[in-house]
Amino acid sequence: MPPDPGAAKRGRFDLPGLAFAGMSQAVRDGDLVLLSGQVALDAAGEVVGEGDWDAQAEQALTNLEAALAAAGAGNEDVVKLTCFLCDADGYPAYAAAKSRRFAATAPASTCVIVAGLLDPRLLLEVEAIAVVRPSPTA
Repeated sequence: MPPDPGAAKRGRFDLPGLAFAGMSQAVRDGDLVLLSGQVALDAAGEVVGEGDWDAQAEQALTNLEAALAAAGAGNEDVVKLTCFLCDADGYPAYAAAKSRRFAATAPASTCVIVAGLLDPRLLLEVEAIAVVRPSPTA
């Protein structure tokens, strides 16, 4: 069997303070990047903005951007976002934060209301799928 040309582009990427046992923050296989759900934790693993939808939406998307960058991708490469909210009241904050980052590309999106996340202080979690496109100069 010939070597897989995408194998050299495979890898897992973890962010300091956000690595959990058995879970990668991002996995890249060729041009495809799959991001695990990102939450409002800072680099020390502490919850940001307890009870504050705006702060948590901003931090979760900041972490998502960091995971994308670690895998060699950016917001422009995101084709699908999925958000898990613990209450529908948080949707406006998430939608506003998402719009500030993804208005130009408008990736497909799903938002689901869930009973809770692993840490009850967390209000939302956002995961993504990205496809890294070759640069026009490549």
